[in-house]
Amino acid sequence: MKLFENFGLSQELLTSIKQMGITTPTQIQGLSIPHIMLGNDVIGESATGSGKTLAFGCAITDQVIPGQGLQAMILTPTRELTEQVKESLRVISRQKHLNIISVYGGVSINPQMQELKRADVVVATPGRLLDHLRRRTINLSKIKILVLDEADRMFDMGFIEDVEQIIRSCPSKRQTLFFSATIAPHIKELARRYTVQPKVVSAVKLVDPSKLKQVYYDVQKNMRLALLVHLLQKESTGLVMVFCNTRKTTDFVSKNLRANRIDAIETHGGLSQNKRTKTINMFNDAKVGVLVCTDVAARGLHIENVSHIYNYDLPKDPKDYVHRIGRTARAGAEGKAVNLLCEYDYDNFSRLLSEYNTFSIEKVDRPYLEKIRTVGIPNRMQRRPYSMNRHKGGNRRRW
Repeated sequence: MKLFENFGLSQELLTSIKQMGITTPTQIQGLSIPHIMLGNDVIGESATGSGKTLAFGCAITDQVIPGQGLQAMILTPTRELTEQVKESLRVISRQKHLNIISVYGGVSINPQMQELKRADVVVATPGRLLDHLRRRTINLSKIKILVLDEADRMFDMGFIEDVEQIIRSCPSKRQTLFFSATIAPHIKELARRYTVQPKVVSAVKLVDPSKLKQVYYDVQKNMRLALLVHLLQKESTGLVMVFCNTRKTTDFVSKNLRANRIDAIETHGGLSQNKRTKTINMFNDAKVGVLVCTDVAARGLHIENVSHIYNYDLPKDPKDYVHRIGRTARAGAEGKAVNLLCEYDYDNFSRLLSEYNTFSIEKVDRPYLEKIRTVGIPNRMQRRPYSMNRHKGGNRRRW
């Protein structure tokens, strides 16, 4: 059995890990920490929640010297992940009292300018970090550790040019760590350009296929909300995440769940950072049972005890589906992924089954649906009255 004591970590770091209640390294930690502590560049393939923050946090804690300028930088794709990584690093490095700050857009830049003057470590989104570079309010000349967290998502969100400009602004003599849920060809190419003889490690997905049940309902678009309400009211669930493809749909679904006495809250990129942070904290603390969200707002966040994933919209990219369902059936717990398919989802569903042909997604007949209260109806199709018994259990297309 691998133990943290075998990784050559400082006593300060071992004390912090013990205080965190962690006794055994996760797979990604066991594979990557030995290389990281030797100063090697690393490319790590690892899912959200697998413990990669502690992996790169070990190097940061042991190598960064307090009060000697900015020495480590972590780039993340979203504001929420930036805050989450910052807080985790503060816990990991508590014995060393490092000054760790977060930098992202959507909030005033002036306080960040002042904090950067005293920072030892910065966790940042690419856009705002690049803004500081252009304003000359950040000094990267002493950076010795550079981490790209959720590198694949930064590609998906169009940040890669910003990321490359930031990398080129760092000293060439540094340790570079790439962590990504999937090591796609473009990630390998980026690593080839900006790492030196990297060690490549890959951890198996945390989702246990034997514990995850995947189902789909074929339902008319104007009955989808009623079906979601029915399922949430009838099933005994833990924490639930409902994914939508747009901000508008996210707001609509969340508002209507509350109108039907379901304890729901929403988050997406259109909300203020304070609101998004408060929402995630409330859900993490189980103060609300249902989080309605977009991929951008939820990507990278580590949320415990999610029992059900509902796809109100099916994502266009099959990889996003995998990321969504990967939030349940973790660490031996059971989970369920429920897909509410209407005619607009058929192409996406076919693409998903083609790319992941080992997935077993069972068709379930639609139950009898009672009429629900609907508020803020967004389009004509949903304004049409409908019979709740219409086409009961029917399917116009089968897979």
